[in-house]
Amino acid sequence: MTLIYGHRGAKGESPENTLASFQHCLSHGVKHCELDLHLSRDGELMVIHDPSLKRTTGRRGKVAEHDAEELETYDARKGGPGWLRPCPIPRLATLFEQCDFEHWQLEVKSASRTRAARTVLAIQALTERFGLKDKVTVTSSSREVLRALNRLAPELSRGLVAEYAWLDPLKVAKHHGCDMLALNWTLCTPERLLRAQKQGLHVSVWTVNEPALMRRLADFGADSIITDFPGVAAKTLGLR
Repeated sequence: MTLIYGHRGAKGESPENTLASFQHCLSHGVKHCELDLHLSRDGELMVIHDPSLKRTTGRRGKVAEHDAEELETYDARKGGPGWLRPCPIPRLATLFEQCDFEHWQLEVKSASRTRAARTVLAIQALTERFGLKDKVTVTSSSREVLRALNRLAPELSRGLVAEYAWLDPLKVAKHHGCDMLALNWTLCTPERLLRAQKQGLHVSVWTVNEPALMRRLADFGADSIITDFPGVAAKTLGLR
C-alpha cells in the first residue's frame, strides 16, 4: 500500500506551509504530511520553505533575522493558489497543537554546523514536548544536518533527501543511518526502489502530481508519494 504525504500541506490547493494548507490536506483524509523548517532569530521552528521571506510573503530579509512573534504576523499567501483569508507563517508548535497527522516529514535545509545543531536540538525538544517522537522523520539533503541528528538526537528517525544521481543515494543513506529515502521521482527506478527497500529504507517519492505517475509509482511498490495535490492522490490511489 502506497501512503500519501501532502507536500507543504496541500501546496497545489492552498498557500504552502500554512495552517490552512495542512488543514486542507487533512480535509481530504490524508493523514501524512511533509513540511520545511527554518529557525527564527529567537530559536523557534518556523514552517517555511525558503530562508528568505520574499517568495511567499513579499517581504525583504531572511527568516533568521526576525523573531517568531513577528514572523507569525506575515501573510504567506503570495504566489500560491488564490485564498481569501490571510495565512501567517506558522510555528511548528502550532501545527503540532492543531493538526492530527499520523506522520510528519520535517525537512531541514542546508545549514552550518552550528545552525544544524541548533535546529536538531529544537526539533528534539518539541517532539518530546508533544510526545511525537515516533511520528516524525527529520529529512535533509545536508550532511551537516544528518550528522547533527546522529550526534545529538540519535533517537529520532532520519531520512536523506536525494534530488540528483551524482552520488549513490543508498550509500549516503546507509552511511548516515537513515530510515527513509525521500527520492526525486526522476530517480525512482524499480531497481533502485527494490534495492532501497532491501536495505530497510522507506522510499518516499516526490513531487508526484500527475495521476498516471501516482499509479505507476504505486505499481512499482513505492512506500509513499509526496504530492502538491493530496485530494487528487486520495481519489487516484484511494485513501492511504
